[in-house]
Amino acid sequence: MLSIGDLSKRTGVKVPTIRYYEQMGLLAAATRSEGNQRRYERSDLDRLAFIRHARDLGLDISAIRELIALGSHPQQPCGDIDRIAAEHLSGVREKIAKLKKLEEELERIVSHCDGNHAIKDCYVIRSLSDHGLCEGEH
Repeated sequence: MLSIGDLSKRTGVKVPTIRYYEQMGLLAAATRSEGNQRRYERSDLDRLAFIRHARDLGLDISAIRELIALGSHPQQPCGDIDRIAAEHLSGVREKIAKLKKLEEELERIVSHCDGNHAIKDCYVIRSLSDHGLCEGEH
């Protein structure tokens, strides 16, 4: 049996987060010792490691909950699990595309400024001020 501190050290998940995962139903409620301390088993350690890895990959709590539920039926086809992963991959790709556009915009802004202008003439400030205005709002 592991204490919550042991579980935290072994997984790198902070104690309040472990309690949160219990409240959210991602981890089963821990058994309690006679001193009312939480006690965890190896399966809890494995589950928490799974949750941490899923969170590191950016999966949200609802997706993790669904993966855990689907994982409790090991003989079923994994189509739903593949769907969750594919949807997440699609979201990641969308974020990457947005970040690439952001990078291009920032490169454009930075490349027009040499840092030697007065702030009132700074291209970066002007670009940020003008960005997003609709026609007729200038």
